Amino acid sequence: METFETLVRAEFAAKNTYLNTASTGLLPARAVDAMRAGVESVAAGQPQDMFADVEAARAAFARLVGVPDRRVAAGASVAVYSGLIAASLPEGAEVLTAEADFTSVVNPFHVRSDLKVRTVPLERIPESVRPGTALVAVSAAQSADGRIVDLPALREAAREHGARTYIDASQATGWLPVEADAYDYVSSVAFKWLVCPRGVAFLVVPEDLGGLNPIFAGWVAGEHPWDSCYGPVEELAHSARRFDESPSLFSYAGARHSLELIEELGVDAVHAHDLALADRFRAGLAGLGQEPVPAPGSAIVSVPGLGHRQPELSRAGIEVSDRAGNLRAAFHLYNTAADVDRLLDVLSG
Repeated sequence: METFETLVRAEFAAKNTYLNTASTGLLPARAVDAMRAGVESVAAGQPQDMFADVEAARAAFARLVGVPDRRVAAGASVAVYSGLIAASLPEGAEVLTAEADFTSVVNPFHVRSDLKVRTVPLERIPESVRPGTALVAVSAAQSADGRIVDLPALREAAREHGARTYIDASQATGWLPVEADAYDYVSSVAFKWLVCPRGVAFLVVPEDLGGLNPIFAGWVAGEHPWDSCYGPVEELAHSARRFDESPSLFSYAGARHSLELIEELGVDAVHAHDLALADRFRAGLAGLGQEPVPAPGSAIVSVPGLGHRQPELSRAGIEVSDRAGNLRAAFHLYNTAADVDRLLDVLSG
């Protein structure tokens, strides 16, 4: 019988101490094999049906976040989906965002000069929703330091004031249980905690499609894509597929299998595993006299003032990030207690 540990060991074989999933997740062997097969099929002049992989990946992501697959659009970039939402807002609409949130989430709202973008500290997001707020756009977990927005309080405040919610779950899906049905829009790239290749991203929309205007719709957005290749699309997809981007097929060929692995492991099990390692690191930091950015319940741990040590750690075979001056370590399913201890040992030197 396969266990969490045996499944992981069969899929991952990093040659270093890799603690940088918040930047890029490692690819499992099954995804690498699938991408290789896809590439070889095209090289041989016999392309396999990688559009089927797009649909399988869409369905797997939908299951992971608890919505029907008809509410999931498949694309390549959070910035594109943020832009889609921004373009659909009426002139003068107020958008509430968090200070120093990831650029792909907030910038599309700023480039529309006719919107009123209001920015507050992350901790004040729920209390800052007010009458007239049209949309709250925020990352579930902050890229720079792992802080998690108070999602229940945000939902309640948005409901009270009639605001829509847009959650970027790129730093959450794969380790933090995400209930996409609780929000109007949820986006996520998949190359981080979902251990997919780059070029895969998803957007969850409401059943009524959320009033979004499919401004970048191409042939894949048609209800019958292969009948929508020439001239205007006569019939847009009746589902969120009308917001699809033309897919990076090799990436989706791998993503299908990466997402299946996350399902096999179970997000709850990954969540418990990742947090145990993050908490072990936090405890070890206390012993070194270091205090991380407060981010309880996060798999991302950022230590102020230690970002400059990233090159040194990399030379020692430990991959972390330097973000906003912080040393950022991200603990995921393929990491072990030995990885944590190795990082602490080098930091103590």
